[in-house]
Amino acid sequence: MHRRFHGEPNWEQRVAQAWRTIDEHEAAEFRALIEGLAAELPADSALAAFERGCAHDSTGQPERAVPEYRRALELGLTGVRRRRAVCQLASSLRNLGDPAEGVELLTAELARTSDHMDDAVRATLALCLVDVGREREAVSAALTALAPHLPRYQRSMANYARALGPEADPR
Repeated sequence: MHRRFHGEPNWEQRVAQAWRTIDEHEAAEFRALIEGLAAELPADSALAAFERGCAHDSTGQPERAVPEYRRALELGLTGVRRRRAVCQLASSLRNLGDPAEGVELLTAELARTSDHMDDAVRATLALCLVDVGREREAVSAALTALAPHLPRYQRSMANYARALGPEADPR
């Protein structure tokens, strides 16, 4: 079998095409499609583990996604896919009943870096915070993610979000 390297544009295009057609496949068929693409990469590919995790996650198998996301991160997944893996790992953990680890992962992620994925990280954090009983902080995280996208009241909503944040919580 010809092994392609992960930077090959054709491979990236084929993966993107597979994801565009996810709704045209049965779950097992889609996972097999992604597995075939992942198998083209080296056995120690963080990208392959990430794509497998995504396929399991998107087809209702968070318990199989979690180890793949962890492996992708351990293998040094980089860039936007690394941030996606952290979000998706936290979300899967939440779905499996461990939102506290999700809070830890996402809080660390927000402290680690900042980019266009911040709002997605905060939205996922808000869900995890609700599940651990920290609703005020959850609303703060959600408003912080939402405020920049509002047609008006961005400054007010950002201030309200800060007022609800963990340092403002009277508990």
